[in-house]
Amino acid sequence: MAKKEKGFIAEFKKFIARGSVIDLAVGVIIGGAFQAIVNSLVNDIVMPLISLITKGVDFTNWFIVLGDGEYATLAEAQEAGAAVLSYGNFISAILNFIIMALVIFLIVKAINKANDLGKKEEPAPAPTTKKCPFCKSEIDIEATVCPFCTHDIPEEEKED
Repeated sequence: MAKKEKGFIAEFKKFIARGSVIDLAVGVIIGGAFQAIVNSLVNDIVMPLISLITKGVDFTNWFIVLGDGEYATLAEAQEAGAAVLSYGNFISAILNFIIMALVIFLIVKAINKANDLGKKEEPAPAPTTKKCPFCKSEIDIEATVCPFCTHDIPEEEKED
């Protein structure tokens, strides 16, 4: 039984030491830190602009009471113990998700564009083969006679 545990522990150590697991752990940690930045951007910059555009509409107070009673706010209904369908919170969550996804998309797009600026495009390599004009076989670029049909290959006219 001890041998089996040692094998399991060794296998677990091998699994943890794999690069993809370490990369995933680093990604989760950085993602958690990045989430705070994106949340601040959404809550402190984007949402106030949306509130300005929608003239201060507060989706969180959109709800339906399931049963008897009327309440001015969702907090009142919840405090009274009423069953409520708070669809406004759901709408708000969807908007937050869409805004956050858009912000992350724009940030990633900007990072990718910045990375592409530093890369130089390499010219295409010079061709090493050409087609025989007679039998259409692929031959060496410097060939003067086709090895397949034995025709003389005319030299290409060079532009001055």
